[in-house]
Amino acid sequence: MSRLDRLFSTMRTSASGLAAERVRVGVIAENIAGARITKTPDGGPYRRKVVVFEPLLRKQLDGAAQAVGVRAVRIENDTTTPFEDVHDPSHPDADADGNVRMPNVNPLKEMTDMIGSMRSYEANLSAQENFLRMAQRALELAR
Repeated sequence: MSRLDRLFSTMRTSASGLAAERVRVGVIAENIAGARITKTPDGGPYRRKVVVFEPLLRKQLDGAAQAVGVRAVRIENDTTTPFEDVHDPSHPDADADGNVRMPNVNPLKEMTDMIGSMRSYEANLSAQENFLRMAQRALELAR
């Protein structure tokens, strides 16, 4: 790896984290928006979505893999969290017993995930800003 590659690897790592967290925030916002949707085009209630991350790896000279970032590889439906049945006979989607199948979205959990994602985003942004300040300082000292 050249010196220039090493120099900018921090920027690439932070940039990959920013991009991945941007996807995650979008999915969380979609989940919050779908928290009360009881009927989708598929027929059932809205199903919560989750982002699957994967490390970005680079092969080193010795053959070992080194993590150099992260990426969002896909968005999956959350099939582990069950739907909640709520008794509301007045709801237009209620069954014969008056129960409505609600989405498997917990807005409080989504907000907690959003805070974690935003903090991750801010940490990656801060790392990039610090790198730029150090690079500017190094250029000033080299004059």
